[in-house]
Amino acid sequence: MTGRNSLQGTRRMAHITRQIGLSLGADICWPICFEAILKRLELAIPWQGDTLGFDVTRVTIEPFDLRQPVRYDLVIDRVTHWYYTSREWIKKAVVLNDTYVFNNPWSIQANEKHTTYCAMMRLGLRVPDTWMLPPKAYEQAADLQATLTRYARHFDLGPIGAQLGYPLFMKPYDGGGWVGVSKVDDEAGLRAAYEASGTKVMHLQSAVIPYEYFVRCIGLGPQTRVVNYDPDAPLHDRYRMDRAFLPPELQAELEDITLTINAFFGWDFNSCEALLRGGQWHPIDFANACPDSQVTSLHYHFPWLIKANLRWAIFCAATRRRVRHNLDWEPFFEIAAEDLPYHEKLRRYALLARQILDADGFGEFCERHLGHLDAVADEFFGTEQARDAVRQKVAALFPAHEVDEFTELFYGRIQRWRQAEGRG
Repeated sequence: MTGRNSLQGTRRMAHITRQIGLSLGADICWPICFEAILKRLELAIPWQGDTLGFDVTRVTIEPFDLRQPVRYDLVIDRVTHWYYTSREWIKKAVVLNDTYVFNNPWSIQANEKHTTYCAMMRLGLRVPDTWMLPPKAYEQAADLQATLTRYARHFDLGPIGAQLGYPLFMKPYDGGGWVGVSKVDDEAGLRAAYEASGTKVMHLQSAVIPYEYFVRCIGLGPQTRVVNYDPDAPLHDRYRMDRAFLPPELQAELEDITLTINAFFGWDFNSCEALLRGGQWHPIDFANACPDSQVTSLHYHFPWLIKANLRWAIFCAATRRRVRHNLDWEPFFEIAAEDLPYHEKLRRYALLARQILDADGFGEFCERHLGHLDAVADEFFGTEQARDAVRQKVAALFPAHEVDEFTELFYGRIQRWRQAEGRG
């Protein structure tokens, strides 16, 4: 009798496979590397009395029943910002099936660059002075003429440009990828740029010129990577390879800014562009919730991104992290309303951001369960499979006669990363 009762009080350890989905567009290189390294990790993580393994597959596009189950515990999304069928499937997966996705599809859809500027201005970040302009031209709509006749007011661009000062930048309020961005040096250039803007709603923004550094800070969960960036270089050379180029306090400040933005908007993966002038950071572009992930631009920094992606995906899938369906901005606004110096406010924002991103829990999880990732990734990035992933992406973008040259360039930069940082 005693033996039977004791057996009734025990539960056999189960082997559970967490499913990770990749929702992709034209991505080639990073999914290959992500999948290969995850397989090489051979994970068997003890978790709450069970053992967790992990499988990754690519999400397909097809008709779906809104009530059908979703197999994935987590989805890494790369197409929500432009491919709406996938976006709506992801929304269904979150709402009905508690799938974790990065990034939050509602936040991507609602919070374009204009909103992010306004929000971070309220938090006191040093966003350059910015104006919004009504569009130069319009698509015809039933009530358009009546609306414009009653409420649209003639305006003169000259005084606006003079107030902002030259040079300035004109750019779409919701844009990305440098599309539609123009540098304006004088009033004549401002008027010409506006005439050419068509139906786009545009921002005018003061230029931070000159500056000491143009930096991109990549945030993935609580992880950050600060990269020196040269916007005037060819695409394959814009991400510079120098490390530790900033004083530690300025690097930490930019990391705090990036995590504050990401936690505020519910973005797991985002990048923040900022200019350093006179010891002060000026964030200029930080609504990039589908950041560049390709080896042809990241090159040296590409392995860091793959490892960061793996760590955050495994952690979120293992712990069944839940999507924040409703963004709560009030704790940030309460800090903003206090009579505190800028750096103290930023310190508190960043502390709140790290709590939202569970930075402590993430760090403990990685230390306990993913200690071998550095060695596994380092070994992988020295393989022919890694070289072939680079080559496939190069072949998709470069003329045939340049494929060999640029494959070796990018793969060689990855080997440079292995020598400097490969083992963590």
